[in-house]
Amino acid sequence: MSTTYSSRWFRRLALALVLLPVLCWAAAVGYIWSRQEKLLFVPTVLAQDHTFHEADTQEEWVNVPGARLHALHLRQPLVNGQRHTRGIVFYLHGNAGNVATWFTNADFWRRSGYDLFMLDYRGYGKSSGHMEDEAQLLDDVMRAWQQVAPEYQGLKHVIFGRSLGSGLATYLATQVPTDLLLLVSPYTSIEAMAQAHYPWVPGAVLRYPLHTDRWLPDVQAKVVIFHGERDTLIPIAHAEQLQAIKPQAVLLRFPQAGHGDIHQLPAYTEALMAQLQGL
Repeated sequence: MSTTYSSRWFRRLALALVLLPVLCWAAAVGYIWSRQEKLLFVPTVLAQDHTFHEADTQEEWVNVPGARLHALHLRQPLVNGQRHTRGIVFYLHGNAGNVATWFTNADFWRRSGYDLFMLDYRGYGKSSGHMEDEAQLLDDVMRAWQQVAPEYQGLKHVIFGRSLGSGLATYLATQVPTDLLLLVSPYTSIEAMAQAHYPWVPGAVLRYPLHTDRWLPDVQAKVVIFHGERDTLIPIAHAEQLQAIKPQAVLLRFPQAGHGDIHQLPAYTEALMAQLQGL
């Protein structure tokens, strides 16, 4: 083997050794870019003829560009032919399931004295359409709010976000007048969570960075955060960081709660009821 040939061979080998991890990284980043909706959103589709049997609850629709969003609207029951409500709780749920799986405690909301409006995002439940980016998702939420809020002029407005919905709720609370923002198992940002699980993925790749931490300082309403100390999906450190960003926020810690079971704790429902009744 000549010296010249040997030198070329080693240079090519060195170049291949450098390029191989770069190409693997680029392929992995490309996979995250193309599949992030599948990784972040886990909807369950409902048949369009699926029937909800909950009393005093109506199905409603929100028209948005390129889609039609489905929602459930629970109103306080009729008493002597009239409905009396303290206001509206606008509920933005987590990343899995649909309103059928999240709408599980209607009696609690009836006792609260508030009406409840719960929205399914694009592709969830009976909602049509497909997710594209953060701007579209936030616009959908805003359009739903603009449809329901006028019915409750002069009454209390509560925005409620759980898990994925906490970032959406925080953004909405920066854009519209509200009396109370309730965040259950919130995150500082989806970008921060992605970095924790995929530190090699640049933040610019994400179409849904959802920076709760950047929006929260602009919220003028009272903010109450509920978080389980056993939450391993979104650790309570996220809630602690959010409270540090907005010291006026109230952080309620639940030592026995994880991520998906916090609503089952009597201590949680009692604390939630106390916040609603305290308005």
